[in-house]
Amino acid sequence: MAENEKLVTEVLTLTDRLAQARASVEHRFVGQHAVVEQVLAAILSGGHALLVGQPGLGKTMLVDTLATVLGLDNARIQFTPDLMPADILGSEVLDIRPDGTRAFRFIEGPVFTQLLMADEINRASPRTQSALLQAMQEGEVTIGGEHRPLGRPFHVLATQNPIEQEGTYPLPEAQLDRFLLQIDVDYPDRDTERAILLATTGTDQGRAHPVFDAEGLLAAQALIRRMPVGEAVLNAILDLVRAARPGAPEAPGWMADTLVWGPGP
Repeated sequence: MAENEKLVTEVLTLTDRLAQARASVEHRFVGQHAVVEQVLAAILSGGHALLVGQPGLGKTMLVDTLATVLGLDNARIQFTPDLMPADILGSEVLDIRPDGTRAFRFIEGPVFTQLLMADEINRASPRTQSALLQAMQEGEVTIGGEHRPLGRPFHVLATQNPIEQEGTYPLPEAQLDRFLLQIDVDYPDRDTERAILLATTGTDQGRAHPVFDAEGLLAAQALIRRMPVGEAVLNAILDLVRAARPGAPEAPGWMADTLVWGPGP
């Protein structure tokens, strides 16, 4: 009983901190409540998120603000058609020491951080996009036969322009599978856009403040995994997943004509 009461207290404390974090983010990223909630949910679940929307909707500013609020080291990669995998992961260079001996030295790329912003990820070639596959799945990269761990926690928040725009490459299925959520960022309504107009043209522009740090975020992720899940929730998840697999007994007949692949376990 005492253990349950302690868990409830910790959950309530985390709830208050999350409310503070959301308020801090929305002080700068105005009006997009659902987007902020979904991004925080992805990070608290230990996953990565793909933000999809037209240019100019504040996706880059949101990721920058989250780095401040969550207290994480962050790096940004601007994806372009000429970007190479080494520009993301890093590379080995040959050093010549004062005594004339030579040795390879590894220079870390921007992936060695805690919160990585992959800006306009679909503007790079599939070869470069695939450089993130191991990092997003395993939290490490293998370069020169050596496993190199990334920061803890490690999250990728990628932005993507609609694939109908010129100069974009569709993300391969293997990389899409690395993202826990795709979050659509739509145009704001009139009242929200008015608030943005006032907030960004005055002398007192909104500033975010830290609410978490790396250790605090890891503790929050661990706490969420300790929370009990009801049997009804588990059954609802199983019903939804299994009904979305073409050919499964639980799937409706029209599913075979709608989906090619269903969700994996």
